[in-house]
Amino acid sequence: MGAEPAAPTVDRVTAGSTVIDTTTDADPKQPSTAARPVARPRRRDRSGQGRLAALLLSPTFAVLGVVIAFPIVAAVWDSMHRSTEELDADGLIVAREAFTGLDNYLDLFRGATGDRFLNALWNTTFFTVTTLAIETVIGVGMALLMHRAFRGRALFRASVLVPWAVPTAISALLWRWIFAADGVANTILGTEVLWTAEDVPAKLAVIIADTWKTAPFVALLVLAGLQVIPRETYEAARVDGANAWRQFVGITLPLVKPALLVAVMFRMMDALRMFDLPQVLIGARKPAVETLSQLAWEEATNLRYGPAAATATLLFCYIALAAYVFVKLLGADLVGDGPRLGRPAGAATTTKGAAR
Repeated sequence: MGAEPAAPTVDRVTAGSTVIDTTTDADPKQPSTAARPVARPRRRDRSGQGRLAALLLSPTFAVLGVVIAFPIVAAVWDSMHRSTEELDADGLIVAREAFTGLDNYLDLFRGATGDRFLNALWNTTFFTVTTLAIETVIGVGMALLMHRAFRGRALFRASVLVPWAVPTAISALLWRWIFAADGVANTILGTEVLWTAEDVPAKLAVIIADTWKTAPFVALLVLAGLQVIPRETYEAARVDGANAWRQFVGITLPLVKPALLVAVMFRMMDALRMFDLPQVLIGARKPAVETLSQLAWEEATNLRYGPAAATATLLFCYIALAAYVFVKLLGADLVGDGPRLGRPAGAATTTKGAAR
């Protein structure tokens, strides 16, 4: 009987982080095949990197827990309690915290308190939708003007950003002077409108003041998005015969959409918690402009911490829900996709080529 063919030998070559197995025939008389190196990516132990990342991020998580998580938990806990006054054994009045469960939340929808809460909810939603729509249109227009090259552009940009730099309370005092009975607004219009007393004028005053204050914020973020659009894109569109409107709809809006959605997202969350502008401009306990933040503040100043915490908790849930719906419907990318970690796209092709 003939001799058994010798078993093939395997030569292992290590190159960097890749192990290549080269198979050859032990008997040179036998027909040999070409060496077939097999690339086997070496798995790196990432457990140490994960522990190091967790250690480095632990101070940040601790600060976020103290600043964000603890106040939220404390507010939810307070919303389920109510301060009561009772007589002790000595006949003295003692304040106690009684657990009420969801009674504080249910009271927000019942009786006179419920009417006030629903009115504040309507005002908050109305101001958010109205101011957001106006500020988006004006902000985009201002950004387009600031993006154009003309003499005095730097001065125009600085003047546009001045309202955003003014504190909200200061701007509210400024507009309160403008909307006074003998103020600039009535002088220009030639009428005597009670801007801070009547229903519709009070709402209009808040909308005008808020738009003047925060439209530059939208313009600033949209301008940042406009500056990254290549000029060659517009030149190619002009060569193809696209007019200014076609360029705006087909190029500017799609490419500036991420920055615009982020601006609208932050403005929406800011408008939902509006407090200082109507508080200073119109005043407290004004049903025409009272918002949920003002209602929570009013309850807290009257030492009704349970109802105040319930109102603030519902406002927090409202803002979180609105942000979630906004991201899901409009696709606002607040994090960014970015390159995904893992094996590069060409790794499989490289491996197959090496195996051949």
